[in-house]
Amino acid sequence: MKKIELEIVALSHSITQTHSYAVVLGEVNGLRRLPIVIGGFEAQAIAVALEHMQPSRPLTHDLFYNFMTTFGIELEEVIIYKLEEGIFFAKLICRNDHGTVEIDSRTSDALAMAVRTSCQIYTYENILEAAGLYLENTETPGTPAAAGESKTPQAAVPSNKISSDKDLKGMSLDELHKLLQQILEQEDYVQAIAIRDEINNRKKSK
Repeated sequence: MKKIELEIVALSHSITQTHSYAVVLGEVNGLRRLPIVIGGFEAQAIAVALEHMQPSRPLTHDLFYNFMTTFGIELEEVIIYKLEEGIFFAKLICRNDHGTVEIDSRTSDALAMAVRTSCQIYTYENILEAAGLYLENTETPGTPAAAGESKTPQAAVPSNKISSDKDLKGMSLDELHKLLQQILEQEDYVQAIAIRDEINNRKKSK
């Protein structure tokens, strides 16, 4: 199965949901985006590495990176290999003098390690097709946004339209597609994930 290379292009904080974050992966030399909901701690761990900040004491992912470096373990790549009921599964491909091993990992932890080691990130076409979002060419692919950068909404979307899953279920497919584009313009990827999932559920039920 063909692997598709990804890179972290943004960390998005939801405009409408408090304490909700998404790490946005972009297809290298492509326009598709793969947003993944993560927790605040994981968002901080990724942001710290992206911004090359030096905490006074090592964070958990820094400790793991130091452990790997000390014992000669190299993280070759991260692969997001499965999507099941909205949950992404990842693995670390590690190598040392004795060979290569695969280690299961939460996707958020795998990405936090990938940033620290500058290793490549991959997924498969079926995952990107199922969960990816197509972004119109409004930015140059491969140019990461600043981690933790506050995004200014470009288009006003009535908050009552996106306040709950119940509101989404009451909308037609055409309305959902239009709303998805508006939300993507706002770069609220957390809400975009909810709308994307509702659209995909509608398609599956046909």
